[in-house]
Amino acid sequence: MRSTTMHDDPAPRPARLRRWALGAALLAGLAAVPALAAPAQAAIGGSFADELDGFDTTRWYKADGYSNGGMFDAGWRADHVWHSGGVMGINLDDAGCPDACSGRRYASGEYRTTDLYSYGRFEVRMRAAGGGAGTVTSFFTYTGPSDGQPWDEIDVEILGKNTWQMQTNYFTDGVGGHESVIDLGFDAAAGFHDYAIEWWDGGTINWFVDGRLVHQEDGSRGPLPTHPQRIMMNLWPGTGVDGWLGPFSYSGQRTATYDWVRYSRY
Repeated sequence: MRSTTMHDDPAPRPARLRRWALGAALLAGLAAVPALAAPAQAAIGGSFADELDGFDTTRWYKADGYSNGGMFDAGWRADHVWHSGGVMGINLDDAGCPDACSGRRYASGEYRTTDLYSYGRFEVRMRAAGGGAGTVTSFFTYTGPSDGQPWDEIDVEILGKNTWQMQTNYFTDGVGGHESVIDLGFDAAAGFHDYAIEWWDGGTINWFVDGRLVHQEDGSRGPLPTHPQRIMMNLWPGTGVDGWLGPFSYSGQRTATYDWVRYSRY
């Protein structure tokens, strides 16, 4: 399949610009993160189930003291990821910003595995942040330069502008642009629901909501990821991407909540 560029991408111009900006922002921010483990081939995790009752430092890492920059208008702070009452939460606020927020206007959190995980089923039970436009609540897999690998990624994203929908996407060697919007039939910010990514070797990526298959990618829109990836969750406000997320207007703390995470290796 012929790869596209900024000059011959058939997508509408706003979509092309957003994808380019997202790529630039993620590469600039994530590539700057110190490597958290040995090369990926030496750190492949097995199946697990984590109730997220507490911070398990053998499995998880809290991003702290930096920002992805670009469209991410928040600095990552470890104190913005918390565990209480059997759940994990990520807060988004303006406490101590911009001085304590890596120069950004807001503070938020990101939770990522210390190991990488290959083909299998990635599951989470979560409640997205509400409060209006401008934010992304996520559950995704990612690897890239900080792991000594190409940028591969598989996404579940709930956009604050419409929490009745889920956006899926994937990146292979830094090439994204595979977004699909799924109508959920419920408000993802009103309660907990189960979201799953099923990633098959040489086959498909399947997305499930509450056990129901809602979307599939088979590689016909571009090669699927092949590199083992970290499991990640974050909450962030956008800047300069109003066409995608809608304008962010801060009116107080927003919180995304996660009940459990599971991974079944295939």
